[in-house]
Amino acid sequence: MSTRIAFLKGHGTENDFVIVPDPENAVALPPAAVAALCDRRAGLGGDGLLHVVRSAAHPEARHLAAEAEWFMDYRNGDGSVAEMCGNGVRVFARYLQHAGYATEGDLAVATRGGVKTVHLAKDGDITVGMGRAVLPEGEVTVRVGERAWPARNVNMGNPHAVAFVADLAHAGELRAAPPVTPATAYPDGVNVEFVADRGPRHVAMRVHERGSGETRSCGTGACAVAVAAARRDGTDPAVTGTPVTYTVDVPGGTLVITERPDGEIEMTGPAVIVAEGEIDPEWWAGAAV
Repeated sequence: MSTRIAFLKGHGTENDFVIVPDPENAVALPPAAVAALCDRRAGLGGDGLLHVVRSAAHPEARHLAAEAEWFMDYRNGDGSVAEMCGNGVRVFARYLQHAGYATEGDLAVATRGGVKTVHLAKDGDITVGMGRAVLPEGEVTVRVGERAWPARNVNMGNPHAVAFVADLAHAGELRAAPPVTPATAYPDGVNVEFVADRGPRHVAMRVHERGSGETRSCGTGACAVAVAAARRDGTDPAVTGTPVTYTVDVPGGTLVITERPDGEIEMTGPAVIVAEGEIDPEWWAGAAV
């Protein structure tokens, strides 16, 4: 392929992404090429890839084009397709602002998990309307070595298993996906969050993201953690009638999650564009094979 492909690098609370602007969906992104780009030694490095496409140009998003001009075609670091990425949506919106496609205020972004409403604030933070959590019934257990914990099954457009632990070190090295049972609860894999209390409505988490390994942050995971904590703490807004806000510390920073009585969840945090450039066409030709 002789045409050079533009890229950017960005991160949200150190959950980092390769960004490939492609408004007309002209760039093929086979899984092997995505994995090569996300490789931290031989590629650009990233927890995932944000493919920026106009909704009308993508077969999976054309039906959403009337609601959102832009589609976040998100890929995990191993090249697999994912439904949603909360930190990714913020970085995606920051790119649209950086490129002149969006300004301060509200913006709609289409994802495989539905259309998300984004607010770009003057202070630089970005708030994403993450929709409502689904809490599937059934007991789930997470294991690390000899330890096991009951976990809350929370779906934020992608699946999560949230386990409350006494010490985040109990999660171990998280090089491999922690075993979760029953396997039937998550037929397509799962993101696993380990959560420790830090104070009133204040928790810290580590996460193993499906397809990416341990990451410095996970936006949908932080939302799932806040939902699980609210149910554990008896502060479910649907029951109390009052919004509840949790501060969630991740290894890469802090996210603020608010759940409202109608179930709608908002996530607020930073998003940064770090660099931009072009992918070498010879390298790309080899990576895309």
